[in-house]
Amino acid sequence: MDPNSWLQLCRKVRFGDTDAAGVMHFHQLLRWCHEAYEESLERFGIGADELFPTPGKTPPIALPIVHCRADFRRPLGCGDPLAIQLEPQRLDPGCFQIRYLFRSANQEVAEALSRHLAIEVASRRRCALPEPIARWLEASSIGGGPRPL
Repeated sequence: MDPNSWLQLCRKVRFGDTDAAGVMHFHQLLRWCHEAYEESLERFGIGADELFPTPGKTPPIALPIVHCRADFRRPLGCGDPLAIQLEPQRLDPGCFQIRYLFRSANQEVAEALSRHLAIEVASRRRCALPEPIARWLEASSIGGGPRPL
């Protein structure tokens, strides 16, 4: 499977993503990061119910975000196309991070990062990453990851 099919995602800035000045409201960037992470996992073949709590099912391992940051380079307005490139990286046996690169009209508009830690739900103690995430991380590093947008 070509990593570009699940590490490079596209969306459009919607009216509801903007503020009264007509530009993307800052908090949308982190929401888009999480949506891109979830969509990447789905495209790779990992269902949401394998990693995230769903009605009647709580996975034994949670992946809380323990650090995030965002840098804004250019404003985005309603209707602007947006390409999001994910660059996942394992940091240790129980931790990984994802770097998100945002481009519009061939220009870098933002960059963000989320760091995730694996914990056992019952004990809240650190543990190894769940097997589906380990596979996703391994596959993303094969061949040097995604090609530039």
